[in-house]
Amino acid sequence: MRSLLPSSRLIRSAGVRHSSTDLKKAVADAIPGRREIFKEVKAKGDTPVQQTTVANVIGGMRGLKAMQWDASVLDANSGIRFYGLTIKECLEKLPKGKTGTEILPESMLWFLLTRQIPSDAQVHALSRDLAAQGELPAHTRAMLDSLPKTLHPMTQMAMAVASLNHDSAFEQAYSAGKLKKADYWEPAFDDTLSIIAKLPTIAAVIYKNVHGLDTTISLSSDLDLCSNMAKMMGWPEQDTDFVDLLRLYIAIHGDHEGGNVSAHTSHLVGSALSDPMLSYSAALLGLAGPLHGLAAQEALRFVLEMQKAIPENFGKDDIENYLWSKLNAGQVIPGYGHGVLRVFDPRFETLQDWGNTKEKVSANPAYRLVRMLSEVAPGVLTTHGKTKNPYPNVDATSGVLLYHHGLTDFNFYTVVFGVSRALGCLTQYVWSRALGLPIERPKSLSLDDLHKLVKSS
Repeated sequence: MRSLLPSSRLIRSAGVRHSSTDLKKAVADAIPGRREIFKEVKAKGDTPVQQTTVANVIGGMRGLKAMQWDASVLDANSGIRFYGLTIKECLEKLPKGKTGTEILPESMLWFLLTRQIPSDAQVHALSRDLAAQGELPAHTRAMLDSLPKTLHPMTQMAMAVASLNHDSAFEQAYSAGKLKKADYWEPAFDDTLSIIAKLPTIAAVIYKNVHGLDTTISLSSDLDLCSNMAKMMGWPEQDTDFVDLLRLYIAIHGDHEGGNVSAHTSHLVGSALSDPMLSYSAALLGLAGPLHGLAAQEALRFVLEMQKAIPENFGKDDIENYLWSKLNAGQVIPGYGHGVLRVFDPRFETLQDWGNTKEKVSANPAYRLVRMLSEVAPGVLTTHGKTKNPYPNVDATSGVLLYHHGLTDFNFYTVVFGVSRALGCLTQYVWSRALGLPIERPKSLSLDDLHKLVKSS
């Protein structure tokens, strides 16, 4: 994509706000065309999408196509695509950092917001803009510093993001009563960049407070989002592999269509015109659930326990016997299966491919176990016959990679996930306001209603 304007910053009256002029203009330029498509779709609003079944209603709305989400689509047999591009294609096309080998989350953010591939210069300018507004408000920092170390990191993260509402451009503009509905997206965009800029700082402050480390936090305008995050968390600058892992993890975890708990929660709360800070804070509380964002640590814990139980020079037979002992005891295999996917999770394959290129990672016994487990478990689970998807999802490998690089606090893995998921949730928030999507209000049915329905069928 060619540069639209020289990289610069916009100063807004509601406090100091820095945003990429190029990025905001790219979003603005895309809006009219998307509004025309939306108008055509809305005019045919009585077109059927699918038949709703009782299973959809009582089964967590699984498989029910009932919300609009643009940036990514998850197909059961091909995995996630971002505006039609696979993860592999994104890794090939999106700009990388000034150091290292992996794409920047800033590149993915630009792409999700605009549907366009940015230039290196545009992405690096966006990195500078985000670093410039990454410092936390005094009240947010004071609140985090006052919290007990034993409070779950995700609770702290959600509280911190909610507290940013004090300076929300969207809330201030809406409350002033002079904002046209067609312009809701503009302060939403400003809030989006403000939140994403501050999430690494929030994560670093929580990490250092929980572990009683030096809490001096400073951002460098010369560093990208993940380089600043790693530095503030205390990782040495020479650990470029950890920075690259953060870049890759955050970029590919950024969006996974709209039906998952965190994305749907953000969309639901935002539909009430709660500002982006409140919307994403709610999403983080959903992400904190054991069935959603806590899955990576459960998968890692399973692998570490297996490692203790099988021979040091383990083989596939040792893994298979261990799996059957767990399944026969009525237990599950964490990191396997997915609510939508029926194939290997492309995110799992991407992280595994990355790990396979790193000599120290490949030699790590836990990582080798994860790799061999992915070769054995699908056959065992298929024979067991109680899962629709016997293949590994991303959680089967993400935890072991973070663990290898020294991030051994299991509770913090979801915080890293929380930094990532903002890319998709807040992108959709901006576009929901640009398209004027209404408040979400589905119809509910009681169990008695459903019972009458099935009795009469």
